[in-house]
Amino acid sequence: MKLHSQHFPLSIFSRRLVAVAAFALCSGQAMAIQPFVVKDIRVEGIQRTEAGTVFSYLPVKVGDTLTDEKATAAIKALYETGFFKDVRIEADGNVLVVSVEERPSINNVVFTGTKEFDKDQLTKALKEIGVGESRIYDKALVDRAEQELKRQYLSRGLYGMKVTTTVTPIERNRVNIDFAVDEGQVSKIKEIDFVGNKLFSDKELREQLALRPPGWFTWYTKADQYSKEKLTADIESLRSFYLNRGYIEMQVDSSQVSISPDKKDIYVTLNITEGDKFTVSDVKLDGEMFGLDDQLKSLVQLKKGEVFSGQKLTETTKRISDRLGNFGYAFANVNANPVLDRAKKEVAFTITVDPGKRVYVRHINVAGNTKTRDEVVRREFRQFEDSWYDGSNIKLSRDRVDRLGYFKDVTIETPEVPGTTDQVDVVMSVTEKPTGNVTVGAGFSQVDKVSLTGSIQQENAFGSGNTIGLSINTSSTYRTAVLSQTNPYFTDDGISRTYNLYWRTQSPLDTQTGDYKVRTIGGDIKFGVPFSEVDTIFFGVGAENTGVDTDSTSPDIYQQYVDDFGHTNADGSGSANTTSFPLTAAWQRDSRDSALVPTKGRYQRFNLEVSALGSLQYYRASYQHQYFKPLFGNAVTLALNGEVDYGAGLGGKPFPVFKNYYAGGIGTVRGYEGSTLGTTVDQYGQSMGGSKRLYGNMELQFPFPGSGKDRTLRWFTFLDGGQVYADKQPMSFSELRYSAGIGLSWVSPIGPLKISWAQPLNAKNNFDATTIGGATTKASDQVQHFQFQLGTGF
Repeated sequence: MKLHSQHFPLSIFSRRLVAVAAFALCSGQAMAIQPFVVKDIRVEGIQRTEAGTVFSYLPVKVGDTLTDEKATAAIKALYETGFFKDVRIEADGNVLVVSVEERPSINNVVFTGTKEFDKDQLTKALKEIGVGESRIYDKALVDRAEQELKRQYLSRGLYGMKVTTTVTPIERNRVNIDFAVDEGQVSKIKEIDFVGNKLFSDKELREQLALRPPGWFTWYTKADQYSKEKLTADIESLRSFYLNRGYIEMQVDSSQVSISPDKKDIYVTLNITEGDKFTVSDVKLDGEMFGLDDQLKSLVQLKKGEVFSGQKLTETTKRISDRLGNFGYAFANVNANPVLDRAKKEVAFTITVDPGKRVYVRHINVAGNTKTRDEVVRREFRQFEDSWYDGSNIKLSRDRVDRLGYFKDVTIETPEVPGTTDQVDVVMSVTEKPTGNVTVGAGFSQVDKVSLTGSIQQENAFGSGNTIGLSINTSSTYRTAVLSQTNPYFTDDGISRTYNLYWRTQSPLDTQTGDYKVRTIGGDIKFGVPFSEVDTIFFGVGAENTGVDTDSTSPDIYQQYVDDFGHTNADGSGSANTTSFPLTAAWQRDSRDSALVPTKGRYQRFNLEVSALGSLQYYRASYQHQYFKPLFGNAVTLALNGEVDYGAGLGGKPFPVFKNYYAGGIGTVRGYEGSTLGTTVDQYGQSMGGSKRLYGNMELQFPFPGSGKDRTLRWFTFLDGGQVYADKQPMSFSELRYSAGIGLSWVSPIGPLKISWAQPLNAKNNFDATTIGGATTKASDQVQHFQFQLGTGF
């Protein structure tokens, strides 16, 4: 006797030569069967599944007595594994026979017609929901995968897409699944309309939204492609726009999104109620403040009599919460309760402070450092284990680790310790970036043309935090060989030590006339002593030997140097050999949030180099100041950079020509050829630099479209200005050269890359310039619109 049900996969269980009991499923009643002791169990119908797998799920074992209840439980247990689409239990004498029909397995999943998404990503995503190679085929899961695929396309504005799923059976009870996608055309936002706005025009409100109709750059930014997530974010931006202008009761009542019949155009309508503008009548603090009332009141940004601003209110609660966090109250609740007087259109706020429990830091954990030793990261921490939680020290720790330059990303989380109310762990997650570089090859730059280079540079050698390097450059202008080693923690207190040994030669640029050669060999040792979390003092000593060779074609300034320090022959050739023992002292303050791609903070550096011993006696002083500030909700970074350099000879001796400063090109003033600026020239009309330099840069840095939160790839607009002045020539602002333009910066695996296009704003032709001898001649600025360089910083 057999009984089949399509609602429950309970087939039959029968005994040959014995009457078989069948379940009357429709009535819910069952006929009893004669129980028997199971002497053996036999599994039939399996192809891929091991018999042991069936036995492991089967609740009946040899020696058990089979009853109605156990038979039902056995069938249910095997069916729920998902391996089988049919299960039958029969009896052959005292042998329990389990007959199964396996579900097919998935042999392969193929995507055709997918251009919007990477196929590997789709394969991985579907495998996570159970549709993948070697998985059991389940039509319900395949249908779910198809719907998820459609949802992903809809999120990118492809409303006309179609997907056809084909399941093809193959040998050995397997199937191939093919998702054939017709992506169709991207649906674009045709119009965004507002209903109910009287105070602000549609144009003003549209400017607050990220979504917009097609424009000049929407083909790249995809801002004209609708998604529910983008619209939700835009509604919040719209509310913030009103709240920051005092409209505390503004509401977006509803949003309608419609699509044209051909599914190409999308229409968005937002219905809003603006409400009235409110001013602040009073702001009070309430709650537990531990005697810090005055400190906390000073953090309140809202002022009595001012128009209400939601941004100022948010900033107030954040500042108070952060200040309490500095005293160990990591989970302080700061809530602002408004009381509206609609008749007077005023709002009063009571800011309630609930500090909660004071919190300890139990453990500090470092994650993601696959190469860098924990010690290198932990020694930058200013928050300690088994100490009170201090929000400012935790932020400072993050910034110090980020400033190391070893990681692409540094984040900190402070999860609560399970089972406690007064402990947290600090988890710092880092993403390693390549800090070493081994190169042997050829390079090209606009200034030096073709050069052969070879270098071994490791900033985080063996994960120790030490920097070692050997570099060789054979460009036509500068040839160098430098061996260096830096230990940032020479002592446990953080005193750093740097060794440098170097050999350099310098020749004229290909664009210059005249010949000369400068050879320098030397070395130095420097120490850095930290005096605060952001301040470091450096001091060092070095020794240099420099030789200069000239001939009759050499620029006047080099011939004059040889006359002063060496000997000139009758044929115009000459040479000079000098020594110097420079002492260096420097101060550096670095409060940037990142050394790699800073978005806020300052960097200042003052450096003094003095050589009072040896045949060369001179000094060089320089001051650099960088300032970074996030704008527009951290979407844009304002970057300012300025530097002033000044040098002069000591004891009546001239300033060494090979110590001159230069300007022009990326790093100083873009739009002018590298090292060509200056109002003092040689006999060929070419700038030879000067002992004084002044330049500044202003950039607005934007995230590159499509790069998400990746800060290593950005585009920027800039304004540059600068000039070089000769010895005894006054520094005049009227002589500054300016340029403006756009550019792209990328922290590539082989170093920072900058590309820029600049337009000089006041380049001069045939201006009066001074020669080395003091005569007046005509010179022209050398313009170069497109420039690139690998290895620049700012």
